[in-house]
Amino acid sequence: MKFKLVPEAPAEFGFVADAQRAVPLVPGTEDDCCARLMNRLDFPSRDVARTWLTFLRALELAEETQSGYARLRRDPNRDELAEAFESRVYGVSTVLSVLDEHGPLTEQAVFERFREEIPTWERHKDPTRVESVWRERVGNILDWSVLFGLAEHVNGEYRRV
Repeated sequence: MKFKLVPEAPAEFGFVADAQRAVPLVPGTEDDCCARLMNRLDFPSRDVARTWLTFLRALELAEETQSGYARLRRDPNRDELAEAFESRVYGVSTVLSVLDEHGPLTEQAVFERFREEIPTWERHKDPTRVESVWRERVGNILDWSVLFGLAEHVNGEYRRV
């Protein structure tokens, strides 16, 4: 299963551990977990908190159980998270391949090469917003790629490391 939600990347890697610690060890409902994320990390909305909760699952730092969502007992390791990010988040491997083949590129140029990978059902779900949603998502993927050491951002362009 590939996860699609990608939050805005934080300025510091340590924020990932802070987000993980905000998820309870004892499973809680999505509402409870989102409330904890909002309270502990000052997220501006439930949607932002839900995106983070989903992303933590993608990074294998949290899980969904029959009883709700819970934090996994493991410390965030940059290399392990980079591997989970690349294999479990939709679009990451494509974005990195684009950088491998054509980099360095601006965010816009990466999106133009990624555009055909947008799932068909998402194109039909909300055609008026699909471009803006996926532009933002590709930008977030690029920024996370930098944070995880998979790419670098120099002079407005991204290149694969």
